[in-house]
Amino acid sequence: MYQAKEKYVLDFRNVRYYYEIHRVIKDAFDLPDCYGCNFDALWDCLTDMIAEPINVEIIGFENIKSRFGDTAEKLLELFEELEGYAKDIFPDHVSVTVIPEEE
Repeated sequence: MYQAKEKYVLDFRNVRYYYEIHRVIKDAFDLPDCYGCNFDALWDCLTDMIAEPINVEIIGFENIKSRFGDTAEKLLELFEELEGYAKDIFPDHVSVTVIPEEE
């Protein structure tokens, strides 16, 4: 658990149900089985591993935004907050990139 990866890829292109959002997150970050599948639990897990570089690439954001609107926006807000939190502790340890879908 918590083995640092060069990049954490969150691929939401095939997500159809809310729970699948958290399954993608859990799998990408190798979160423990006790992960609570909510953004408070995600924050706790990510801030526990903040000492490692966390480079996140989000694919399929448009899919979850069209299906789950506010949830997708809250996910981006969480990562933006994480970037700010990390800068106070470990500059340049968190980066998040949303990859636009191809036309």
